[in-house]
Amino acid sequence: MLMEPLRAKQEILRQILRAHAPLLIAYSGGVDSAYLLAEARRTLGSGAMLGVIADSASLPRKALAAALTLAEGLDAPVEVVATGELQNPEYAKNPLNRCYFCKAELFLQLESLAAKRHFKGLAYGENADDMLQVRPGRAAAVEFKVLAPLRDAGLTKEEIRAASRELFLPTADAPAQPCLSSRIPHGTPVTLDVLAMVEAAEEWVRSLGFSVFRVRHILTGEAAPQAKVQISPVEMPQLSTVGTALEAGLKAVGYGTVEIDKDGYRTA
Repeated sequence: MLMEPLRAKQEILRQILRAHAPLLIAYSGGVDSAYLLAEARRTLGSGAMLGVIADSASLPRKALAAALTLAEGLDAPVEVVATGELQNPEYAKNPLNRCYFCKAELFLQLESLAAKRHFKGLAYGENADDMLQVRPGRAAAVEFKVLAPLRDAGLTKEEIRAASRELFLPTADAPAQPCLSSRIPHGTPVTLDVLAMVEAAEEWVRSLGFSVFRVRHILTGEAAPQAKVQISPVEMPQLSTVGTALEAGLKAVGYGTVEIDKDGYRTA
């Protein structure tokens, strides 16, 4: 039952892509932007589209490498641009609308690149389900007139995953991976050192065999912060064998205490 409406929405998506080519695409390597990149490559060809990855300390190195590998497999042109949101005090102080400043920095870079290379449109990977959530980055997209082809075609997350499976994209069933700054509670400043700690902590947890989790960076008033670890309920049983190693590794990273969230990590 999913396929028939999906086909109609895919055709609308392709019409949108053709209408705004040549097109620059904000690409992160996540589920939505990977599918958007793949469809743009298939619909427009490599000469009329370009993916752009925003590289900053909030992007894990492995995520950047995986995104580039995926694009190479699609034969989709992608460029990496350095973004400086951490140099913006409004971003660094980590307000509730932190994501606005991140997206505004990215879209400013895309706008400049589009002007230099004569691209007609800018696009990013917001989908139809995202409209049900409060997303500060959307305000930046409106300001910079950035298209959301997946959303405008009515494509939901479930449909994007289904379409991604048909294209054999490795992201089809991938969990959401927002930037490292999302592990830092609002109001706690975002710094290079904190981001490096979070990245090292999550790499350690991943090395123990976990795939869906978060390590939250919590200030406690003590000399060292606390790591609050949220693990998918289906993976929680693994803690019985690696829990001690997990705690030791996080303390080696620099966390003074480690708390395992008994409720686990649940995706929306």
